[in-house]
Amino acid sequence: MNEQAIITQDKFETFPATSRVWIYQSKTTFSEADISKIRQQIRAFTARWASHNHALRATGEVYHNRFIVLMTDESKMGASGCSIDSSVHFIKEIEQAYKVDLFDRMTFTYQKNGEVHAADRTRFSELYVEGSINDDTIVFDNLVNTKADFDSRWKVRLGDSWHKRMV
Repeated sequence: MNEQAIITQDKFETFPATSRVWIYQSKTTFSEADISKIRQQIRAFTARWASHNHALRATGEVYHNRFIVLMTDESKMGASGCSIDSSVHFIKEIEQAYKVDLFDRMTFTYQKNGEVHAADRTRFSELYVEGSINDDTIVFDNLVNTKADFDSRWKVRLGDSWHKRMV
């Protein structure tokens, strides 16, 4: 049996609200085949993710075919600088393997007609001026850093988000 096939992963729902979250987004969507591979890579990484030689209770997932979300329950062991560095290294490996940029914080993602779209800051502002998006448009706040915020504020109305300052 393939080692990656036997790696299990806790579901996001089982993590406490205080769990720490990191969100990385791609401007473009991943293919279904890529998502399957990325999920295996996430499971393998979170299974070995450690802080000061102590395993972290961690999980990760791909959302909307473009967001990679990592989460760790810090109630027993917090993520250290070195463990965070290892997660950044992991995400950089994903970038190289799939030829995407997952660290571009000036790309904004939003939902329109049930689909997720991405635009750079200039185009995002133009879309607002044109009326293609408005204060009721759902945007993704990738700066949330806890599970509670992820659950309640990751998807938010543009008019209620920091994105509003950018239009």
